[in-house]
Amino acid sequence: MSKPRDTISAAIRARAASGSPAIVGFMTGGFPDRAGFRKNLAAIGAAADVVEIGVPFSDPMADGMTIQRASQVALQGGFTLPWLLEELRSMQPRPTAPLLLMSYLNPLLAYGLERLPEAAASSGVAGFIIPDLPYEESAEIRAALDRTGLALVQMVTPVTPAARLAMLCEASQGFVYAVTMTGTTGKSVAVPDEVLGYMDRVRAVSPLPVCAGFGIRSREQVARMTGHVDGVVVGSALVEVLERGEDPAAFIQALRP
Repeated sequence: MSKPRDTISAAIRARAASGSPAIVGFMTGGFPDRAGFRKNLAAIGAAADVVEIGVPFSDPMADGMTIQRASQVALQGGFTLPWLLEELRSMQPRPTAPLLLMSYLNPLLAYGLERLPEAAASSGVAGFIIPDLPYEESAEIRAALDRTGLALVQMVTPVTPAARLAMLCEASQGFVYAVTMTGTTGKSVAVPDEVLGYMDRVRAVSPLPVCAGFGIRSREQVARMTGHVDGVVVGSALVEVLERGEDPAAFIQALRP
């Protein structure tokens, strides 16, 4: 019997098999406002292959200015994790694209690890990305998420040593998140040859699809990564589209080579 986390890998592989990288579209929960959340999620979910929903946090250390700004606006607008899970649970129809939550550890601990997996699964969430949770400290939450078949996605970087890279790829679920650079999100990446070589190294040792993230914001970048990754994560650029009140689905479609 397949588990929720399996839907993530399947969606990415299905798109990659067509010759174009899958697109993981990122949006900040409750941004630009809570009233428009379902409409924006429906639009992104119809255009992207996987949707990553950011859980706003007061100290988002891996995020650049765009997502920091969006998180602050969402928190000021009354965002809470229980609100998000209830919105997802009651949304009909739910997006067909698998849903991931990107959250720092603190909001998840505040919610309660004993009740989080069941609440997330019943809300249609297929997995989590937790950027401030080192693998060595992840056993408890990994075991909790495993109860309902939810993914815990691992992140690797260009400076991850080879042995650790292999270990993280083996441990990841859903996909492997290959960060394109050291630093925070939002900066545009030119995709030099060394980044493509790094992606090739990750794919060579990963049993799961590999998605590149941080700084992806143009069709040219996606085209350049074709053949080197299974998917790309588009975050800050998509948040900026929502911030400007533009059509997120049209933006996602325009990214595809």
